[in-house]
Amino acid sequence: MPFGLCNAPATVQATMNDVFRSLLRRTLLEQHQFYLKPQKCSFAQHQIGYLGHVVSAGTVAPDPEKIKAIVDWPVPHSVKTLCGFLGLAGYYRKFVRNYASLASPLTSLLKKDAFQWSASAFDSFNALKQALTTAPVLALPNFSNTFIVQTDAS
Repeated sequence: MPFGLCNAPATVQATMNDVFRSLLRRTLLEQHQFYLKPQKCSFAQHQIGYLGHVVSAGTVAPDPEKIKAIVDWPVPHSVKTLCGFLGLAGYYRKFVRNYASLASPLTSLLKKDAFQWSASAFDSFNALKQALTTAPVLALPNFSNTFIVQTDAS
């Protein structure tokens, strides 16, 4: 299947549903032209690393190795290194409450000829690091509870 098709994930999932409906056997996989490399496979895992996250039964958390890279990140000395930090930290923004307001002093330094490291930028840099090290684990909602949905149409 070519890369970039917007319906590729749905097509692959439908194919996988058809293939794995029966028992998983080598002949079944070969019949559908799927080939597995045992050293690349993990079956019956309680948790697994996936795209920089640790996924387990109903929860998602940031990968500790990536968080360590953020914690060990040196104070940015240029726009390029600041962009690198914000890119890595931004990937985990869903784990940080009020990420945009925490990162605001840093993103303002990205404007043309505005890179002037200050105390507020340093505080923001450390606050983001701290927030990411204490990031909550995201869990699936409990559908037996009542949900309140609020919208803002402004």
